[in-house]
Amino acid sequence: MPSIAIVGAGPGMGLAIARTFGSRGYDVALIARNRAKLDDLVTQLAAEDITAAAFPADVRDHDALTQALKDAATRFGGIDVLEHSPAPSIASANLTSPSQTSPSDVQGWIDFLLYSAITATQAVLPAMREAGAGTLLFTNGAGSVDPIPMLGNVNPAQAALRNWVLNLHKELAGTGIQAAHVAIGVWIGAGGPPEIPTAEAEDIAPLYWDLHTQRDEAERVFTG
Repeated sequence: MPSIAIVGAGPGMGLAIARTFGSRGYDVALIARNRAKLDDLVTQLAAEDITAAAFPADVRDHDALTQALKDAATRFGGIDVLEHSPAPSIASANLTSPSQTSPSDVQGWIDFLLYSAITATQAVLPAMREAGAGTLLFTNGAGSVDPIPMLGNVNPAQAALRNWVLNLHKELAGTGIQAAHVAIGVWIGAGGPPEIPTAEAEDIAPLYWDLHTQRDEAERVFTG
């Protein structure tokens, strides 16, 4: 059975992506900090006849993240698709405007978004190179493409992740490995600010399958 590892798995996009791939015969490795929440996702997927397993790790702990992905590869006989989508709560985040942003305001986001993506990729890419096949998908906010002043410290990290993924796509061209960036420009689910368009995770998740199967795009921007 092919497998997908979802880094930053949660009840929104992570679960929707797990269902999208799992319903097509993929085993699912779920990686995030909270074991109880992961176990709940595993139970939900099992009820839908999708095989999934939890591998708890904080994405900012590079050694733990690497080990979780190695354990997932051992459990499922390899990782065919890596999807990276850690998403902290913006409501609880310290947000700054560009003019009020200090280096320390950006550093945490760089570690959370970019460094975790690099770490996860280093954990799975060697085996993909050896197999001559694989997919690497990275979820980001649309502020990576069109920055928003209220996210003055978040957007630089998002832009750095986007730049790195697009460059990775270029490097891997012709190797059989697909790398692509997904920029989401909507509020996922209910409860967002009234001026921001919304969409359900289930409406966004199919584009990940498209990127995985069509293998000819470096980026998709979802705006509804």
